[in-house]
Amino acid sequence: MPRRLPPLNALRAFEAAARLESMSAAADELCVTHGAVSRQVGQLEHWLGHALFARVGRRIALTEAGRLYLAEVAAALDRIALATDEQLNLTRQQVIRVNAPTTFALRWLLPQLSGFQLAYPAVKVRLTTSDEPIDRLREEFDVAIRGNAQQPPAGLVVKEFLSEVRLPVCAPRVLDANPIHDVADLARHTLLHTATYPGLWSEWLAASGNPQLASVNALQLDHFYMTLQAAIDGLGIAMGPTALVALDIEEGRLIFPFDGPALPAWRYSSHVPSARLEDPVIKAFVSWLHELGSKFSRSA
Repeated sequence: MPRRLPPLNALRAFEAAARLESMSAAADELCVTHGAVSRQVGQLEHWLGHALFARVGRRIALTEAGRLYLAEVAAALDRIALATDEQLNLTRQQVIRVNAPTTFALRWLLPQLSGFQLAYPAVKVRLTTSDEPIDRLREEFDVAIRGNAQQPPAGLVVKEFLSEVRLPVCAPRVLDANPIHDVADLARHTLLHTATYPGLWSEWLAASGNPQLASVNALQLDHFYMTLQAAIDGLGIAMGPTALVALDIEEGRLIFPFDGPALPAWRYSSHVPSARLEDPVIKAFVSWLHELGSKFSRSA
């Protein structure tokens, strides 16, 4: 059965006039003229078939019927307003400030971030990168991501979400040109080194039982993301952290020439200010990190 509803503009005019006890004040609130409010109220009274206001000179007072009607109409309009606010909050853009290490952001977080954006289109992620310890960060953040355990400043809640190991990694064409059958074959290849991780190859070769192996060539780069890019470009073989090269492996830009030994690598954690922990947007982002991280995690 269809609802019998009076004109909604007339309801708004009645509720405002009754609440404010003034047609003029209602007109100001609704941004219309005094005459428009009066006509709307008159239209509602005609529709109902009885008076809602008693008019004494220029003053108005609710009749008993008007008083009862106001209680129901005001409550209904309040519920409509609340429901509307909740709907607007679903689409109102919210910002979450995320700070992450540079290589991690470039190699893992950014390639995956579209998944979060698709799930939460109203949330804008503002990503900054830094390798500084969290207590030295100048800008405020909602979520900071850091690798390996470090003593966090007070007031942060820390949760590990991703672990990885290191294995040699290279472009397929490197092996096409110079196949590798065992570790000794690395002597014929260029090994890629990173200045900030100078002992990785020595550690891996020792773990593989070939501590004295020397490669025909070596190339050292300043930053780890440059080392990984050099591997993709076919310049040599790098020690690749499995999570940060996962997408390159999946899409065929890189391959693992060996299954092991695997060296322990970074363990990444989210750091959230305790005061922001219950924010639904931040909770959603951290939950997304943990769900995604579980798919990429590997342990030595």
